[in-house]
Amino acid sequence: MVNKGKTYYLMQISSFLYKLNTLEWRKRAEKMMKKGPWTPEEDELLSSYIKREGEGRWRTLPDKAGLRRCGKSCRLRWMNYLRPSLKRGHISADEEDLIVRLHRLLGNRWSLIAGRIPGRTDNEIKNYWNTRLSKKLISRGIDPRTHKPLLSSSCDPDRNGICLSFPEEISPENVGGTSTVTGSPDDGFSSFLDSLINEEMCDEKTNIDPMYVCS
Repeated sequence: MVNKGKTYYLMQISSFLYKLNTLEWRKRAEKMMKKGPWTPEEDELLSSYIKREGEGRWRTLPDKAGLRRCGKSCRLRWMNYLRPSLKRGHISADEEDLIVRLHRLLGNRWSLIAGRIPGRTDNEIKNYWNTRLSKKLISRGIDPRTHKPLLSSSCDPDRNGICLSFPEEISPENVGGTSTVTGSPDDGFSSFLDSLINEEMCDEKTNIDPMYVCS
């Protein structure tokens, strides 16, 4: 058996004590973290720091700003309440229409939807969709999940009152004649949003790999 010597074992013990001490301090720091509603003084500290240093680096921001909050709490407070660009008040009819169009294309990807509606947060849009828009679509006979018509008959609704079956596609045979299929008026809008999403994905890949060439 190889004799590693006292130095090796002393280093192992020192490393173990360091990790143990670090873990204890981390637990103490978590206990010292302030929870609950934010005070106006804390809002002022956070706003002043971000205006001076800029957004980002949320993990180290609380210590530098003099806050006893975790980085996640600071980020959410800034993004959802303190940003100067936030839009307050009633969501307009134009914003409702845009939310419906974006949801038809993106589904429940609220952060992507919020990124295309200036001044609105993903949490605000999600809550507005669940409490107002989805019910409005149902009242108009539209399934808010698929954006397809609801059946008025031969329908087996789920607990939310949404039909899980949909009407048959209209075809020339069904109407007894010929018809010309034309594109949806939202096709151009969907193509535009697709291009925006592709550009964002391309930018992210370029930031990771500067040699990446967008197709």
